[in-house]
Amino acid sequence: MSATIGVITFPGTLDDVDALRAVRLAGAQPRQLWHADDDLTGVDAVVVPGGFSYGDYLRSGAIAAQAPMMGAVVEAAKKGMPVLGICNGFQILTEAGLLPGALTRNQGLNFHCVDTYLEVANNATAWTGQLGERIYVPAKHGEGRFQAAPETIEALEKEGRVVFRYTDNFNGSINGIAGVTNETGRVVGLMPHPEHAIETLTGPSTDGLGLFTSVIDAISKIGA
Repeated sequence: MSATIGVITFPGTLDDVDALRAVRLAGAQPRQLWHADDDLTGVDAVVVPGGFSYGDYLRSGAIAAQAPMMGAVVEAAKKGMPVLGICNGFQILTEAGLLPGALTRNQGLNFHCVDTYLEVANNATAWTGQLGERIYVPAKHGEGRFQAAPETIEALEKEGRVVFRYTDNFNGSINGIAGVTNETGRVVGLMPHPEHAIETLTGPSTDGLGLFTSVIDAISKIGA
């Protein structure tokens, strides 16, 4: 039986349909999850997609992190469920306490929309097991500059929990960090958009599909 991967929709989410399509093209069963519900309906993994949940009021991701569905995600993640946060989803995961650090205004205070190469710094997570050394994916954000206390950065580097790095670091993130993971390697967040790089017709590459095929493989091993 194929894996089932849920994708959450919040008010202001933009990229949920793209994430659902990526899940389907990777070979899993996609399932839409609504922010106001608190039942994960038996999914094997969750994607928290990009967009501007709640208009980025208070802070990006701050209100969405309090949604009933995120409460269910937090509990499931603590039990080992793989979770991926993309762009606003990464911001939501930091606000929910599932990942460390914060995503702040870009260096220069500009919104950037670029295709960028990311170094894959850790290919041992649930979402990166099938990736090579680099992926080429779109990035589009105004608040993606990764920040954290010096001791947090030191721990992330020492423990190998930096998953992706910018090769151009256009937003000024500390150490060029574009994505990180939790202690288990099953919760991953990144600012660029792998779900927009799954078909050459619509994206700069198909490199992003590897995150979704990676988690399908990881799920099969978790259940073994």
